[in-house]
Amino acid sequence: MHSEIQRERAEIGGMMARPEYREWNPELIKPKKLLNPVKASRSHQELHRELLANHRRGLGVDSKPELQRVLEHRRRNQLIKKKKEELEAKRLQCPFEQELLRRQQRLNQLEKQPEKEEEHTPEFLKVRGNLRRIATPTSEERAL
Repeated sequence: MHSEIQRERAEIGGMMARPEYREWNPELIKPKKLLNPVKASRSHQELHRELLANHRRGLGVDSKPELQRVLEHRRRNQLIKKKKEELEAKRLQCPFEQELLRRQQRLNQLEKQPEKEEEHTPEFLKVRGNLRRIATPTSEERAL
């Protein structure tokens, strides 16, 4: 029995040695790994070499002077503010929204005017107005 197995292996091995008996097996053909064009470029390799050298020397990637960092931060903030102002200006360009804004301002002014008038009136006039509101018995009511 052991010899039969060996004989079958030899036959299979002999058949495999001959190219016409080989069956296609995906494990036999291994594809080559494709090269990354970015990593293969000379500029990338030089930058990588420079980064490694700086790392060995102890220099950090973000070793910008403090003044330069502060100036960049200010520029970035100014750009953000400018964009916000432009967006707000575009938003206010709509005629419908402009009219709504005008109406809102007018209403606010109308509400503030009575408050201002009340603030300027003397105290005794305010008290007199309150006294008038209090119901005083008229002569007819007194007779009853």
